[in-house]
Amino acid sequence: MVESDSHSVSRNAPDDSTSDGARDASTVSRNVSRETPSRSHRRSTSTARQSTRRPAQIHRFLSDFSRIKWRIAAKGIISGFFVGLLVVLYRLGISYGTQFATATYAWLRDNPLWIAVWAMAAVVAGLFVAWLIRWEPMASGSGIPQTEGVTTRGMRMRPWSILVVRYAGGLLCGLFGLSMGREGPSVQIGAATSQATGGRLAHGQVDRNALITSGAAAGLSAAFCAPLSGAMFALEEIHRSFSPTILLTAMSASLTSDFVAKYCFGLRPVLDFATIRQLPLAQYWWLVPLGIATGVVGVLTNRLLLGLQTLMSHVPAMARPIISLAVALPCGMLLPLTLGGGENLIAFVEQGGAGIGLLFALLIVKMLFTATSFASGTPGGIFMPILAVGAITGGLVATLGGSLSSRSAFNGQNGFGELGELTAHLAIDPQYMAVFAAIGMAGTLAAATKAPITSILLIVEMSGNITHMLPVAACVLIALFVADLCNTKPIYEVLLDRYRAGHPDNAGTTDAEPTAIRSGVIEYPVEIGSTMAGSTVGTVPLPDGMMIITIRRGSHDFVPNQGSVVLAGDYVVVLFSGHTEDTARSALADLCHAN
Repeated sequence: MVESDSHSVSRNAPDDSTSDGARDASTVSRNVSRETPSRSHRRSTSTARQSTRRPAQIHRFLSDFSRIKWRIAAKGIISGFFVGLLVVLYRLGISYGTQFATATYAWLRDNPLWIAVWAMAAVVAGLFVAWLIRWEPMASGSGIPQTEGVTTRGMRMRPWSILVVRYAGGLLCGLFGLSMGREGPSVQIGAATSQATGGRLAHGQVDRNALITSGAAAGLSAAFCAPLSGAMFALEEIHRSFSPTILLTAMSASLTSDFVAKYCFGLRPVLDFATIRQLPLAQYWWLVPLGIATGVVGVLTNRLLLGLQTLMSHVPAMARPIISLAVALPCGMLLPLTLGGGENLIAFVEQGGAGIGLLFALLIVKMLFTATSFASGTPGGIFMPILAVGAITGGLVATLGGSLSSRSAFNGQNGFGELGELTAHLAIDPQYMAVFAAIGMAGTLAAATKAPITSILLIVEMSGNITHMLPVAACVLIALFVADLCNTKPIYEVLLDRYRAGHPDNAGTTDAEPTAIRSGVIEYPVEIGSTMAGSTVGTVPLPDGMMIITIRRGSHDFVPNQGSVVLAGDYVVVLFSGHTEDTARSALADLCHAN
């Protein structure tokens, strides 16, 4: 500050000299000309000092506000770029694999003698996939529960082996057309990539968890070309909190990976709803039966996936992938629309024109095919298949509603004019088939995963029109209510608990990163309805060797005493000693998560 003042004086010195009225013009001219070089030198020297001071001043400015937050966000941009590249490669591989499977099953219908050869190839592929899963269990199934376990439960994963299994096993299953999505694996690919890069970029566990969460967000963003949904899903499902730092990091990574994906695939999202019509207010009453239907279907999908996984656990591990590949053969030959994640199936439903019988058959087969593929433990997700099931459900409701128009014509011809007018008014116009399919996707996803915000935002973002927010949100709310009435648990949470119960050694591998950290510090968010919310620090039932040392409330941190009340939305910083990190984190999660 002193240097800036002196610089200001040196700049104003010529004005002081020229303001002296006792001097004549020639004297002033000589004085100015004589003093200009020295003043110019001082001015340039001061300017140089200011330019060298600027980075330090900016650094101090960010230190006072959010230097750590923006540093992590910059790392999120770096990881988001690499995640975008890897997910683009994965998307290409799965897309080509599904196209190959569709063409192959069509060819087998015309050349049935080759079915035996294809079946033998499926057996070999199934054995290889089973070996891959045995080598790296963390890469089995969706990948979303495992990623959540890393960020919230202290689990560890080997990023490079996960990437190998995800690409080798996932692409091989794609060649046979298994009903599995690429979005869940993309989330884990993003998390693994961020963990690999975070080994050099992260400083401490907080940085590492933030980067893993941002990688998961970037993975879903690149898979759907929907950055807002990717960031929200990472916060709502993976990290289970809305920390400003995590939000900023997830958004920076999501936007970066979305740019990479759109640079490679174009500006259109994977599921393009930009041309769907807005639902008229007169048709809003249909949201009630649609919400109930999608809620019931979402619950059934949830129960079917978990039930078949339980049933398949009694089958030898090496035989499970073979069973799912065997089921793919009749599905691919009889109903090829059920192959793959479901993008083609969603597009088919949106076009309209399908009968109720065909839609019902597609719904049943897709649900069973998806459950069989997932229960085998093969590397693949359930995110897109659930969306496809929701689209079929929405299409069924719209088709049933559209049939009222033909009934109104029948009533009018048989003398029931008023009844005919009423049914005609209630009937669904076929031009709204696409919007019913899109809304049905959101409702089914919300009921199955208990992630309502992501479900709403995903459909609204892909439609590119905020006017769809109201009907989508209304359907999601009703579907979520139905799921709660049925006491349905979030499927990814149940899958995480099952994985941890089946792998007590945490990762199921012998050379994973060590987890026996006997002391450290953990930061955790307190959710509404949790045991800790509303309790005083002295009454929180923490295990021995754990103590709350700081409470972060908004932008204010303070050291609590025994009478300090922990509020929902707070972040508690807990010191643990004598426990492994995952044990301490698990105990803290039980206290901080909503009951």
